[in-house]
Amino acid sequence: MLTFVGLGLFDLEDISVKGLECIRTADIVFLESYTSRLAGCTVKEMENRYGKGIQILSRHDVEVDPDPLLELAATGRVVLLVGGDPMVSTTHIDLRIRARMRGISTRIVHGSSISTAVCGLTGLQNYRFGKSCSLPFPHGSWFPMTPINVIAENIRQDLHTLVYLDIQDDRFMTIHKAVTLLEEMAARSGGHIPLYVGIARAGSDSPVVRAGDARTLLATDFGSPLHIIAIPASLHVMEREYLELFGGL
Repeated sequence: MLTFVGLGLFDLEDISVKGLECIRTADIVFLESYTSRLAGCTVKEMENRYGKGIQILSRHDVEVDPDPLLELAATGRVVLLVGGDPMVSTTHIDLRIRARMRGISTRIVHGSSISTAVCGLTGLQNYRFGKSCSLPFPHGSWFPMTPINVIAENIRQDLHTLVYLDIQDDRFMTIHKAVTLLEEMAARSGGHIPLYVGIARAGSDSPVVRAGDARTLLATDFGSPLHIIAIPASLHVMEREYLELFGGL
């Protein structure tokens, strides 16, 4: 049995009772921490709270060579911990497909997701979001333009865009870095992003939400990670009022 357990958004308190019970009855517990992570706690704190040792999996372990994980799940109770909600990422969808094709039973214990938390924090209506995109750190001469193309197409259709910011082993992309990159992409493509909404530490007791143009967001102290950005299309009157009250628009 392979059980995907969503950890929620921020810290130890976000996991469901059902998820916690799965961890405590598991034979082995793994953590995948490259698609998302809990910024409000350490792995050691998780081990102390859950009463279980946790083994960290790399991207290679999950996406390229998951055989050792699947072999364990074929004969025992394996839990894979995932920040947020497990099946939001195609990484976990692929792993569940692989397990099913091997005849391995799977289960999902859902957790709160940033994709819905953003709607609650910003007031941007869930059904008005188009395709999301990820914003990676540029590397050398590689400067991908896909994010600005996705944003432009969504705006053309009057749809909002959720922009996931890169997470690496030694760094997290900040809203300031993301806005700088998106402004450069817009300049290169001849486009313009009139309004950003930056969200920091969703799920914590002190999230920060700030709406405005690039200059406004670059002047805002969003604090520690995790960060994410929404790019609104036109605003419904209720969306605008919500952002005025809770996002400083």
